[in-house]
Amino acid sequence: MDSSSAAYRPTGVLFGAAYYAEYHVGERLDLDLDLMKAAGFTVIRVGESVWSTWEPRDGEFDLEWLQPVLDGAHARGIRVILGTPTYAVPPWLQVAHPEIAAERKTGQRVAWGARQEIDFAHPVFRVYAERVIRAILDRHARHPAVIGFQVDNEPGLELFHNEHVFQEFRDRLERQYLDVEALNDEWGLTYWSHRLDDWTELWRPDGNSFPQYDLAWRRFQASLTTEFIAWQAGLVREYRRDDQFVMTCLQYPRPAVDDEKLNERLDITAGNPYYGMQDRLDAMKEVPALSWPTTGVAGLFRQADRLFSSQQSRFLVTETNAQSIGGSDTNFPPYPGQLAQSAFALISRGAAMIEYWHWHTLHYGAETYWGGVLPHSLIPGRIYEELSQLGSSLEKIGNALDGYEPDADVAILWSNDSRFALQFAPPFRLAGEVDDAAYERIIDAFHRGVVDSGRQARILHVDQARGMGAAQLAERFPVLIAAGLYISTDDDLALLREYAEHGGHLVLGIRTGYADDEARARIAVSPAGLHEAAGVRYDEYSNLEARIPVVGTDRLQTDAAAAELWIDGLIAEGADVLATYEHPRFGDFPAVTTHRFGSGRITVVGTVPSPELAARIIEWIVPAAIASELVGSASLPVTVSSGALPDGGRAWFVFNWGWPQQEVTLSRPVTDLVTGGPLEAGTALSLEGWSTRAFVSR
Repeated sequence: MDSSSAAYRPTGVLFGAAYYAEYHVGERLDLDLDLMKAAGFTVIRVGESVWSTWEPRDGEFDLEWLQPVLDGAHARGIRVILGTPTYAVPPWLQVAHPEIAAERKTGQRVAWGARQEIDFAHPVFRVYAERVIRAILDRHARHPAVIGFQVDNEPGLELFHNEHVFQEFRDRLERQYLDVEALNDEWGLTYWSHRLDDWTELWRPDGNSFPQYDLAWRRFQASLTTEFIAWQAGLVREYRRDDQFVMTCLQYPRPAVDDEKLNERLDITAGNPYYGMQDRLDAMKEVPALSWPTTGVAGLFRQADRLFSSQQSRFLVTETNAQSIGGSDTNFPPYPGQLAQSAFALISRGAAMIEYWHWHTLHYGAETYWGGVLPHSLIPGRIYEELSQLGSSLEKIGNALDGYEPDADVAILWSNDSRFALQFAPPFRLAGEVDDAAYERIIDAFHRGVVDSGRQARILHVDQARGMGAAQLAERFPVLIAAGLYISTDDDLALLREYAEHGGHLVLGIRTGYADDEARARIAVSPAGLHEAAGVRYDEYSNLEARIPVVGTDRLQTDAAAAELWIDGLIAEGADVLATYEHPRFGDFPAVTTHRFGSGRITVVGTVPSPELAARIIEWIVPAAIASELVGSASLPVTVSSGALPDGGRAWFVFNWGWPQQEVTLSRPVTDLVTGGPLEAGTALSLEGWSTRAFVSR
């Protein structure tokens, strides 16, 4: 690894938990580590949450308390990821320097008492952060148990409104636009008399109403997070060995995170996919979502696909469910089998580590009812036993998945700029409230269609797609979905058009191409830059307050399909109509159209498709799924994930997301990835409720 950044290529699948011996009421380090070893744990994460333990008073360091943990882990062959503690500031620092408190609005400080309350861009904070980081690394970085470093923890929680942050934002705008008249023109500041005569007249973000300002502000805030993490990574690289990696763990919905840009400065992507368990993983049920974890099988897979997307490579799961997650009122521990299922689901989409939050359920603090591997009694129970079985399976798999790359029947474009813009101006309302997750809702509608139809998705950032070029993109991913791509450059739209021209099947969803790179609505026929190639245009659009049935034509038969939330008033001008609405007004518009263009095709979906409609569209576009090579036809609650291995073989993961036993028939000979036993083509495979089977074929 060089001094800047290098790809870390993991071997085997690391398996373990976050471990905080310092959180225990009494001493039980050896017992804990022995239990971990017996469960097949191979990694723990330590140290990132306890700055006040590392430095109990200003300039007084206690660095030795971790040594027994590192030594004990190393003696048992358990590897360690060492964290920097910068996301949880000690009380003495906030008392001595209240100016480092983050401000959610100008002059409104984030109250102390939780975590991530500080303005990490503040120069005073950086002095103290660097001091504690260097002290920890100087003492422990080269311990033989330490395989890598986590800098900070789930960064990007707050948008900082502090004075020096605003001044830096204004300075960057001046460097970008050079003179204030250029900003006036680009942002349309004639509107409502906002034209500036001098940079000092730029108003604060608190009361801003301009989408152009907000997009610039959100990009700037994400860049602060990227710079902060890169700064810490630079410090770590001064101390690490060549065989140690540097990462941070992301919560992807954080408002001040651009995961692609942030991970460009790190060795491997890592993140914390939490998901609803119990009936929320039943593929045959629709269960209300919890407040923040994803709901449904597709939601779990989408989190994994997002993690893979950041660097288009395998990733680490630094935190995920062990028992119940959340507060004292969300107690939904997994059904038997769901822990292994979810772990293999993440592995099947590229995870090279599964690490649980956390080892033991806490007896105090905000996360008292956030269940760990051990319950409050600290006596191993069902969760420990199930994870021990999973650990045994992963040990038997060994290095068989090294170099694994998950398959994709369909690629889906992702745009953080569009996510930012659609949070400022959400196109939907749910239960009378604006939908801040509108962008994710659009993406998830299509992603779920991929999963429900038995296909597999790859999520691509727009920059990654642009870097491939249209011809290579069409060859590598024959189907590309561009939905909700609200913020786009002229080059982005040209790439989509050329992708279809080179033989790709482009699927356009709502809001794509509607605004330019400054969040200005385009002065163009919609879909901008693509309407002639797509053979369809629209002049008007409407929100929906209720589902509207959708009826397919002969080429796109549908069953219980519907339009949700939004309709573009499509007007076919050469395109074939594949589906229509059952509605006295909206029936005037096609729901889905398709049109040959160049060597490829452009299909336009003028609504947010219901799960039934999205799945049917994907089935029509991709008539033969990669998964069919293993089991012929499989339908929910059975899903199949797969991926290529460096030797030309393929790994397969078969899931039953429900209680009833399911049966599928193998289409090809395989070897069980866990037991090593061979199975012939034609074998009837029985899948118990909430079970997973893993195979390899050569």
